[in-house]
Formats: sequence, structure tokens, C-alpha cells
Amino acid sequence: MEKSLVYYTDLRARPGMNLPKKLQGLVRAAGLGKIDMDQKFVAIKIHFGEPGNLSYLRPGYAKALADVIREMGGRPFLTDCNTLYVGRRKHALEHIEAAYENGFTPLSTGCQVIIADGLKGTDEAEVPVEGGECVKLAKIGRAIMDADIVISLNHFKGHESTGFGGAIKNLGMGSGSRAGKMEQHNAGKPQVDQTLCRGCHACAKACGQNAIDFGDAGKALIDHGRCVGCGRCLAHCNFDAIQNEDYNANDELNRRMAEYAKAVVQHRPNFHISLVIDVSPNCDCHDENDAPIIPDVGMFASFDPVALDQACADACNNMPVLPKSQLADNLAAPGACSCGDHFIDSAPTTDWRVCLEHAEKIGLGNREYELKIVKL
Repeated sequence: MEKSLVYYTDLRARPGMNLPKKLQGLVRAAGLGKIDMDQKFVAIKIHFGEPGNLSYLRPGYAKALADVIREMGGRPFLTDCNTLYVGRRKHALEHIEAAYENGFTPLSTGCQVIIADGLKGTDEAEVPVEGGECVKLAKIGRAIMDADIVISLNHFKGHESTGFGGAIKNLGMGSGSRAGKMEQHNAGKPQVDQTLCRGCHACAKACGQNAIDFGDAGKALIDHGRCVGCGRCLAHCNFDAIQNEDYNANDELNRRMAEYAKAVVQHRPNFHISLVIDVSPNCDCHDENDAPIIPDVGMFASFDPVALDQACADACNNMPVLPKSQLADNLAAPGACSCGDHFIDSAPTTDWRVCLEHAEKIGLGNREYELKIVKL
């Protein structure tokens, strides 16, 4: 198989150049203009960030991309789907308010914000997954499927369940309706170690399914009949009392996520951009962001989301570990042994390679790539 092309530019911006212009130069060099956009609806799939988190992509990048799309005759809009968990993006009204609060307004970006799966996360299209082994009909936000062209604009960062979040996660998990997200997450259900639980209720506040109660001793109990396996409770427990005993669950999540991404892009033009900046250890769905685990790397773009994710991961693993980060703490812990991968060392129960291997297997893209340096 011929190697896929991935284009890269650094983050240096000398007088006369700025980062939005560099993004525009990168996507032009990577061939975005090869897509016929004349009067076409172009979905820019983006994560608006949970309010309180400050590592999400700045709206200026979305505007820069939208301006190029309009120059090419397209009709861009910014989109994402509602979330499963408690937060500010669980239904369309609060989701749009959160997007506006974080700066993604028509005034600042020149784009309308459309929540793809509607008011309550139920407006979905069932899409057959060609080559799918885990998912036969993916449940995708209808507005994303109604678009003529899909462009993913991603903040590349770590993730507590999938290892990292890049193009495939932005497309697969991010484009799933609430039922689609549930389908991707439901392979594993967490357990509570009663000896470690402090009864602080942080897990219950984060649970979007009201699946956590507290017994006579004040310890958390998870109702697996209600639990969808989203993992938010794990991320909010400060005492390591909640654990996922199904260690294959994250692998299954990665495979299903790849198949959802395949459903989103198959049979229509698509293009992918990842900004490897503010590489926090967890998803931008958190209402906080931890310190970056590595220095900023740069901007990447490709027609192949698998090659793009592989190139970004390789670039990250070539960077030094930043002190006073989650990754540095993990590596400094007694008995710690590095596996040589920053994302697995940061979240040891994850393995992002499962996602890319499966994505390649089902024909989403190619892990073999050639990196093209764009000097701007």
C-alpha cells in the first residue's frame, strides 16, 4: 500500500506571519483545494471544550479554516454532538451556550454552530459501517451526515480511556449521537473498591445516568443496569476507588470508535487537521485541564485520518516529558517502568495502537505515512 501523505508545519510565527495564517497555508499545501466545495455544506467537526477547561482549540483556528472554505465556495458550519455525562453540553441549548462562552460564535468564527444530534441528542442517522466487525449500524448526528463534506479540526491530546484523542476520536466518538456514544462505551462497567471509597460523591455528580448510589456506610455503589461505561466516574475519583476490571473494555472502545469514524467519512470528501498543542493528559470534556505532558509540537493535516493520528503520536513520543505533569508523576512513582510511549505511560490501562490497527484493518486509512514539511 502506498504511504499516505501527512503535512506538518511548526508553531514559529515571526513578524508578518501568525498562527491562523500558518493553518491556512498548511491546509492549502496539503491539498484542501482539491475538494469541490462550490455551494456545498461543509461540516467542521470540532470540540467546543467543556467550560472550565482552557486547553481546547482557540476559536481563531476555526475562523481561519472557515475563511478558506468560504474562499473555495463552501458553506461551512461548526458542529459537535451532545455528551452522555453531566456537564454543559448534554443538550443542545446548553451545548450552544457553552460553545458561545468559549468563543465559538458566528461573530468570532463566521460560522453558525449546529449541534448535530439535535435538542436532546436523539436526532441521528443510522449508517451501515462497511467492513464493521463491532458495529453494523452507527448512530451518527444527523446534521453531520447531511453535510456534503466533513472536515475534522482536532486538538490532539491525551485521553483516559483511548490513550489519546485525535482525528479518529473527534470523528468517531464526537460524531456519535448520545445513543451512539452509549454503544461505543458499553463494553466495560467500572467497579468500586469499598475500602478506598471516601464517600465524597464526586463520582455521582459526574454520572449522567444516575447510576451511582450510596449504601448505609456511605460508600459508592454503581448500578450496572444504568451504567453505560463512559468512565467519567473513574476520572473524577481522587482516591483510585473506582476501577475498570474489564481491561479489554478500552480496546473494545477503540475498535468501535474506529468503526464510527469509518461511518462518518465513507463515500464523501473528508479532510483532517490536528493541532498538537497544550497536550493535556485527559479529554477536553473535562471541566478542567491538567498541565501538558509534553511541549507543543505543531500543526498536521492529511486526507487520511489514520496516518494523521499515527504521525501525531510519533511526533509526541519524540518529545521530552514535561516536569510537574501527570506523565512525569507516573514515571517518578515507586516501581514505575516506562513502556516507551508517553500516552500509555500517562494512562497505563489504555493502548491507542488498538484503534489505529483496527482502523487500518477496516479500510479507514493507512498507518504508513510520508511526512511533508511545510515552511511558512
